[in-house]
Amino acid sequence: MNTNKPEIKVAILDLYDGVANEGMRGFREILERYRTQHNLNLTYKVFDVRGKAEVPDMGFDAYISSGGPGSPLDSEGSVWERNYFNLIDKLEDHNLGNSGDKKHVFFVCHSFQLMCRKYGLGEISTRRSPSFGVLPVHIVGEGSREQVFQGLSDPFYTVDSRSWQVINPDESRFKELGMQLVALEKERPYVDLPRAMMAIRFSPYFFATQFHPEADAHGMSLLLQRDDKKADVISEHGEAKYNEMLERLEDPDKIVHTQHTIIPNFLDEAVLKYQKLEAGA
Repeated sequence: MNTNKPEIKVAILDLYDGVANEGMRGFREILERYRTQHNLNLTYKVFDVRGKAEVPDMGFDAYISSGGPGSPLDSEGSVWERNYFNLIDKLEDHNLGNSGDKKHVFFVCHSFQLMCRKYGLGEISTRRSPSFGVLPVHIVGEGSREQVFQGLSDPFYTVDSRSWQVINPDESRFKELGMQLVALEKERPYVDLPRAMMAIRFSPYFFATQFHPEADAHGMSLLLQRDDKKADVISEHGEAKYNEMLERLEDPDKIVHTQHTIIPNFLDEAVLKYQKLEAGA
């Protein structure tokens, strides 16, 4: 790491509440790889948002807010959630001001659901059965021009792991707030159920996915082969689909590509000013 370069600070907001997970390792892996690839003086710090009600201050250049267990409804009014939304409000206010130092935030899964509740963008409910596995996501609307999706196919493949969902987008609310729905879950023509919203552009600086773009193929493969997860996937999708998921993990154009694309594209947006400074130095 070249400490002569300007420091780029990233805050990771951990919403896992102490529950064992693969997500935090995935975020660290992406940030460390990005730092090396671009030769940046990039540092990051983790904040235990739910367990200790910790939130970062405004001194970071980018913020990544994780997934997490449980209901995105039951935390309403809790101390940690008030602290969390207070931070989001401060970041929004900062970005609406005249400062050129904008604050970029990426929201994942549980964070996505919390933000959809905050903005009133759709219906939040439990799924008929949990979604878990390597599944396609379809790009819609302005998503075809979305910088975060640049380099992905349509559909692209990612890790979906959730018991809750946000469905039935309120189109008038999206229009009122100037937000864009840019991805939906896979098509299910044999099931008469609404497709979950999977990615939203809240603002030029806030982006969210209901799937897990931080997930890596190796970690996911180990998780899928656990007896309980294997049973869950076979129960929901069948053994043939389970085997297909394992094969997809071996395909460099699927999970590997998604992990190497989405959050790095977000970081390109968040720290581009530093790269421009270096190029002009």
